[in-house]
Amino acid sequence: MAKANKADKGKQLRKAPLKTPSALGDDARRDISAELNTLLADVFALYLKTKNFHWHMSGPHFRDYHLLLDEQSDEIYATTDPIAERVRKLGGTSLRSIGDIARHQRLADNDADFVTPADMLAELREDNARLADYMRKTHELCDEYNDVATASLLENWIDEAEKRVWFLFETGRGAE
Repeated sequence: MAKANKADKGKQLRKAPLKTPSALGDDARRDISAELNTLLADVFALYLKTKNFHWHMSGPHFRDYHLLLDEQSDEIYATTDPIAERVRKLGGTSLRSIGDIARHQRLADNDADFVTPADMLAELREDNARLADYMRKTHELCDEYNDVATASLLENWIDEAEKRVWFLFETGRGAE
């Protein structure tokens, strides 16, 4: 009998809603959470692409490019947890799986067998620029709902993305 009660209680706990209190209205919480999840999927896609290119870099500038992409992938990955946690703070549900990421991402994957170093740098530059644009649009949504906390986080991430664009642009000038 005690085992049955424990099992029933466990099922009830699994069904418990993840309703986090927030001063923002339901529309704001829903809309911003959805936008952040899409942004999170893009960040994961960019992280994996950056690591892919890091792992498959070749050529005379291998070491410099390899290290640059390793640094950038670490910076990109560092934004994933704060984005997901912000979704939860708003009362939303964050992404749960690779499949969930694939359903939400806007940035394209690159599964090519070989990509030249110059093309790698150019593609990552464009993806980081797109990510910064997506972040600006998310910031605009936050402004509409007066979500200053999320907007503040986005401002720092936009700056980081723009710095990556700059580094990739300058590095790509001499890429072979």
